[in-house]
Amino acid sequence: MKLESLAHRFRIDKPSSFKLSDIDPCDTAGLDIDKDEAKAMLKESIERLTQLQEMLYAQDRWAVLGIFQAMDAAGKDGAIKHVMSGVNPQGCQVYSFKTPTSHELDHDFLWRTTIAMPERGRIGIFNRSYYEEVLVVRVHPDILAKEKLPKKLVGKDIWKERFEDIRAFERYQARNGTLIMKFFLHVSKEEQARRFLERIDDPSKNWKFSQDDLAERAYWDDYMRCYEEAIRETSRPEAPWFVVPADRKWFARLVVASAMVDGMESLALHYPEVDAATRAGLKDARAVLAPQVPEVGNTGNGKNGNGKNGHPKDRKD
Repeated sequence: MKLESLAHRFRIDKPSSFKLSDIDPCDTAGLDIDKDEAKAMLKESIERLTQLQEMLYAQDRWAVLGIFQAMDAAGKDGAIKHVMSGVNPQGCQVYSFKTPTSHELDHDFLWRTTIAMPERGRIGIFNRSYYEEVLVVRVHPDILAKEKLPKKLVGKDIWKERFEDIRAFERYQARNGTLIMKFFLHVSKEEQARRFLERIDDPSKNWKFSQDDLAERAYWDDYMRCYEEAIRETSRPEAPWFVVPADRKWFARLVVASAMVDGMESLALHYPEVDAATRAGLKDARAVLAPQVPEVGNTGNGKNGNGKNGHPKDRKD
């Protein structure tokens, strides 16, 4: 399978019929490769992503937002780290959203993520997001009770209303130049247990494990139902979900990278074009600067005065 087709395979384009059970967390799309081959394929995508990010930044018209959601130990941090490894830090912003602060609870549920949206020319990454409001808050109703909402606004349709708000918010962002791509890293319950054990058994990873992680496993089925409905209700052309098999970390990273590249290429990014007046100014500037750099000023067709290519060997920059 070609790498660029991975994104399409796991993009949810028919949300009304979507079932989480239809996607196998162990799926690798028939790819039978070793770690070195996987790294080489990922490196290729990262190089292209780096090129696209440079044009995104220079053009300064579009913004890109990648949202990552998953159960604990599904590999969000690793996917973000590896896929974004080649991106210029000046053009990327990563936000992790944890338990809301008292200040954040004094605002609507979209407020804290809205103020973190990427500006034009940048890639924004949300490690968890406003989707927590229709996931963990739904699984744990006591959290909703602490959100200071007027009682008459907390009715039986609140989740339906929140889905409506999210769809409207994402549609609004898309209409204003933000490309949104959402990734659910779909890990199996068995693989999560294996990764938890790895964290427990490896002293260098003990800090990654929390008793809260174990407690949340008891709500696994509830979370799967909530994820399925959230994806079904909010995967739209302007903000699609990608349900990424995550039992094999190398494969999950390939899918995320493929989707990021595919999405950014759809923007037809390019470096800003200069007008005739600017080109004339560049020509004048070159005429002034070139004589000040001997190997440039005396060059003909890329050669120095001695007819040899390249800079003098003893030059030190």
